[in-house]
Amino acid sequence: MAPNLLVLGGTTEATALASALAARGLSGTFSYAGRVESPKPQALPLRVGGFGGAAGLAAHIREAGITHVVDATHPFAAQMSRNAVDACAETGVPLVALTRAPWRPEAGDDWQHVPDIAGAVAALSGERRRVFLAIGRMHLEDFATRPQHFYLARLVDAPEGALPLPDCAVEVSRGPFTVEGDVALMQAHGIELVVSKNSGGTGARAKIDAARTLGLPVLMIDRPALPVRAEVHEVQGVIDWLAHTGTDLGV
Repeated sequence: MAPNLLVLGGTTEATALASALAARGLSGTFSYAGRVESPKPQALPLRVGGFGGAAGLAAHIREAGITHVVDATHPFAAQMSRNAVDACAETGVPLVALTRAPWRPEAGDDWQHVPDIAGAVAALSGERRRVFLAIGRMHLEDFATRPQHFYLARLVDAPEGALPLPDCAVEVSRGPFTVEGDVALMQAHGIELVVSKNSGGTGARAKIDAARTLGLPVLMIDRPALPVRAEVHEVQGVIDWLAHTGTDLGV
């Protein structure tokens, strides 16, 4: 069976997968949620924008003749991942998730685990600190309820207007980052605490290693719970999964 894949992307792993699929001459579409102003070019045709929930995704799967779905979204894109599980169950289309293995604390790490963004905000109820918010732009407003802190926010795109944080600085840059670069960044801003999602992978890990190097504590936001689904951690795992579903992989 010649496949027509839908790759739900937005991660470095999704980009690597798109290149591997295109190199094999496999047909598919790479879908961005549309939150980044200048998405990276991809080896597969791009689709930018939401689907309209699980029902909209199911409708797209049917209308576009999608044969396989690969969820290679960010580990914290929980709603998209849940929609993918529901839509694939409704349409009978096979689904696999290309996920990053979560980070685990190592010797010298000082982590405080919190279950979600609200837990991270609650943990910042104390005296003023200089905080590195390495969480993206979606939840910055939540931290406005803790205005006593200085915040360094690292964003992919420059913000439109002022951030909802009274005392803050913005670092506009796109990963992957280096430990040396993140050590220098934290030292330049006098950072005392890092707030991070447990994204896993290597592209965003530098801040965790930099925090260990500097002896800084980390508020680690644990991953959201997701429905049971097939998961692999490597691009080759997706290729093997496709082969097991009877897909013609060509050369």
